[in-house]
Parts: sequence; structure tokens; C-alpha cells
Amino acid sequence: MTSHPYARYVAVGDSRTEGLGDGDEHRGYRGWADRLAELLAVGHPDFSYANLAVRGRVTEQVKDEQLGPALALKPDLATVVAGVDDLVGPGYDAARTARAMEEMFAELTGAGACVATVTIPDIGRIAPLARRAQPRVMDLNARIRAAADRHGVVVLDLFPQRITADPRLWSRDRMHASPLGHALIAAGVADALGVPGYADWARPLPPLAPVSALGGAAQEVRWLAGAAGPWVRRRARRWRLPRNDGHTAKRPGLDVVTLSERA
Repeated sequence: MTSHPYARYVAVGDSRTEGLGDGDEHRGYRGWADRLAELLAVGHPDFSYANLAVRGRVTEQVKDEQLGPALALKPDLATVVAGVDDLVGPGYDAARTARAMEEMFAELTGAGACVATVTIPDIGRIAPLARRAQPRVMDLNARIRAAADRHGVVVLDLFPQRITADPRLWSRDRMHASPLGHALIAAGVADALGVPGYADWARPLPPLAPVSALGGAAQEVRWLAGAAGPWVRRRARRWRLPRNDGHTAKRPGLDVVTLSERA
């Protein structure tokens, strides 16, 4: 039996919490929040879970669209993870993004929920060509940590974790975790919440075969041309579109997590 006091878990956020990178449009997406719910359901047959996250949402959209429904579900555990879509959009305002995060922290903790969040990993290690964005990431992470501290929010700090540089943790676009990456994040959040059995979630993986400097450079160019560039262009276009883009929450109500979901 997994030892914890939670019975009603609600996740809010963007594509990371929806689970992109862990599944597909045909089978559906699993993701770290689903995996966390599955871990927490072990030995708790009445444990229920809702996932309100929707891809492409900036932090203020997450707050405006998901906070009210999350509060209505009366969770005793909530996760709030957002900010990556803000970082790559035009007119990025770090203070505005952090303020929206803090408002969600305040509302959910004020309603009695234990709240957890996850910082943005060190993108300079994941994708060296994206290193120019590193100061923005570090600044936003610092703001999120400070807001979390003010409201007693649990933080899984991915930024200093060296394992996040392992390419096996990331999908082809390096913006979203792979199934393995989602599984490790779920274990990391469980550990941050004090659930026993997950303290070694960040242990190094077996080493990969070495890549030459030329081969590494070629990989970076292919990533920039084939994944990162198109993703950023799609994000820029989405900023100009109405909020109702057809995507909705995959699990809008609290449902019991069944054993079949842990396949």
C-alpha cells in the first residue's frame, strides 16, 4: 500500500500535464500526472483523479479556464505546472506569468489542498542551441520557487537534476518528456510529496554510447530544423488565435483510478 493522506487529486496545466510525449492522438496521452495518480492509487481503491490540463495554454489561460473547475472539485491534492508556453510567446512578461501561478497557489492552498509544482528543467543541457533562453528559465523558476515558499507549495525542482540532460527522457521535440521522462517526473513528485519508495527517482541511467562532436552538432541542427523551429512557429500562430482551439480537458471530472489504467 502506498502511504499518503490523499483521496482527490486534480491536475491543472498545459501540454506537459496533459501528457504530450507519452502516447499519441489515437491512443490518447498518459503523462506524468496520470502516472502520479496511478502511483497514489496503489492500495487506495477509492482514490480519484481529474486532469484539467490543455495543451498550448499560457499560465493566465490555465488560471482563467482551469482554476474555477479545479476548486469546484474540492481536491485535497492539486498540481499546478505551467509557464513553458509563456516563455516562447511574444510579449512574455515574467512578473505576469509568476503572478498567475501564485494566484493559483493561493486559491488552492486556501481551499485546503496540498499543492505541488514542477520547475522547468535546464534547457541548456537538454538542447544546447536553446541555451539563449536559459536566463528566462532561471528567472521564472526563481519566481515560482519564491511564490511556492510563500504558500507552502511542494516543489519538484527539475532544474538542477543532472538526469534531465539524458536524451532518453525527452521526446523528439525536446519540449515534452518521453514516456520514461514522464514516469520519472511522476516518481519525483511522489517523492517530493513524501510518499515512500521513490527517493531514487533521479538516479543516473546506464550510459549511452558516446557521440562524436560532429555527430552531436548534426543532431542539434536536425532538432532545430525538424522539431524546435516548427514548434515555436506553431506557438506563435496560436497566440493570434482564439482561445477555443478545439482542445479540451481529457479527464474533466474526478474518476476513480482503476488497475487497468496502470497497464
